[in-house]
Amino acid sequence: MNRYEAMVILPESLTEDEIEQGLDRLNASIKSLGGSANKASRMGRKTFARPMHKQTVGEYALLRMELDGEKISELQSLLKLDPAIFRVQFTRLPEVAAAK
Repeated sequence: MNRYEAMVILPESLTEDEIEQGLDRLNASIKSLGGSANKASRMGRKTFARPMHKQTVGEYALLRMELDGEKISELQSLLKLDPAIFRVQFTRLPEVAAAK
C-alpha cells in the first residue's frame, strides 16, 4: 500500500452538511477499494486564480490515505461521478525511512 495525500475542492454551492456528506462518501469510496483514510482536514473557502466552470470559489480539504497504487484510477473514476467533488489531486507521499 502506498501513502497518498488528496487535495479536494468542493463546490461553493454546497451547505455544511453536504460538504461533510461529500467527504464521508470520499472516505467510504477509499475503504470500498481496500484502503484506509484519516479524517479530512478542512482548509476553508478559497478564491480561484481564475474561474473554472463558472465557479470562482471552492471549499478545500486535505486528506491523507493509504491505497494500492493500481486503485487510484478507479478512485478517480468514482469521484468524477460524485456531484459533491469539484476537483481532486492525488500526490504520493515519500516512504518513511526505516529507523536505525
